[in-house]
Amino acid sequence: MRTYEVRTFGCQMNVHDSERLSGLLEDAGYVAAGPGQAADVVVFNTCAVRENADNKLYGNLGHLAPVKNANPGMQIAVGGCLAQKDRGEIVRRAPWVDVVFGTHNIGSLPVLLERARHNRRAEVEILESLETFPSTLPARRDSAYAGWVSISVGCNNTCTFCIVPSLRGREKDRRPGDVLAEVKALAAEGVLEVTLLGQNVNSYGVEFGDRYAFGKLLRACGDIDGLERVRFTSPHPKDFTDDVIAAMAETPAVCHQLHMPLQSGSDDVLRRMRRSYRSTRYLSILDKVREAMPDAAITTDIIVGFPGETDADFEATLDVVRQARFSGAFTFQYSKRPGTPAAELPDQLPKQVVQERYERLVELQDSISWELNKQVVGKTVELLVATGEGRKDADTRRMSGRARDNRLVHFTPAEGVRPGDIVEAVVTYAAPHHLVADGPLVSHRRTRAGDNHEAGLRPKTNGVGLGLPGFGAPPPAPAETGCAVR
Repeated sequence: MRTYEVRTFGCQMNVHDSERLSGLLEDAGYVAAGPGQAADVVVFNTCAVRENADNKLYGNLGHLAPVKNANPGMQIAVGGCLAQKDRGEIVRRAPWVDVVFGTHNIGSLPVLLERARHNRRAEVEILESLETFPSTLPARRDSAYAGWVSISVGCNNTCTFCIVPSLRGREKDRRPGDVLAEVKALAAEGVLEVTLLGQNVNSYGVEFGDRYAFGKLLRACGDIDGLERVRFTSPHPKDFTDDVIAAMAETPAVCHQLHMPLQSGSDDVLRRMRRSYRSTRYLSILDKVREAMPDAAITTDIIVGFPGETDADFEATLDVVRQARFSGAFTFQYSKRPGTPAAELPDQLPKQVVQERYERLVELQDSISWELNKQVVGKTVELLVATGEGRKDADTRRMSGRARDNRLVHFTPAEGVRPGDIVEAVVTYAAPHHLVADGPLVSHRRTRAGDNHEAGLRPKTNGVGLGLPGFGAPPPAPAETGCAVR
């Protein structure tokens, strides 16, 4: 029986695609390689967005070359965004690779592996448009207690720094019934938390003409028996509507947590990025979210050093960060992504300037995060116990979990607590990026997810097909308000 290993680089979309790849391979008769076991098939699911993505891939492939020489029957496959971009270049640079497949045909992997084995040559298959919606494919889930559910793929935006639209294509939306069928299947397997995924998650419904589809989807997920937490990532400010805020506030299962990329606080930079909102629009959304959910934790993405960013532009970003009071931020130094319009813009900034600005931004955001986290000390938080979240848990003899607002909390374990269980704990210490709850637990609820984790069971969901019911006809659009995108 042949074994497999899937190595994932990049975002949550890639993590979820890797679950699909695992499901496909298991349906084809492969089994996951055990710890320390050399796999017969190694699959790289790549990302083209992150800095040095190419170097990371080819470095990993280089390390596998002697392993394959020693094991001639081993196969190596490369998929994902970098494969979509580089295509046959991967086999040219790493001729020991057996299969290259793109973002639009992950379902072809088992067939391509068999074809490469039979023909004794590399198979490269890159499609230009989506062959099968990924969520119609089987998936071996990574977690017994939390699951990803893709509601759309691709993106209709044209941000100048982003290569995703050219690699993932235009937005394709799943029908609501298909999404809900998958969420119900996960809940039936004991999964407690679901995160809805989309490259631009809150534009969901654009393909079938319902601008309120995403808010309806949140409410419908909240009605599913057994599902305790619903999250989503990542929304775009231009598509953020009041009905989504209402759905978040009024649906108990939807977590009061929002991750919404800002990218820059400068309107001039946003314009050059082709981000179709301005800082006032962004901040007005945060005001509405906090008015409806005062306990909401809001996080963001920010790019420092975009081409042409002046000192005044950067100061505008710092000013918006001070006003927004994010609980946390993923901060990135701009780097050229070949194939993006921004890579050709003039006034690319020197590395030392970008580094200095980056450090100032991180220092400011850390101070805000720490201040906000200190406000949680002494409060009782509900945690979904996790695995692998606390890298020092073994040393500190703690366990870790996520609060409903997604804050990471390290806590003193009690007998019988397992990943997938629900506990309540009192926060005793705050740091910028985590909380600590040292002391006895307030409560502990054993769950089916905890039972499954303890037994080493992970959900396997079959592909959810098309044609299931939708939400019905969309309501008439309301009159435009003053917060329309400029």
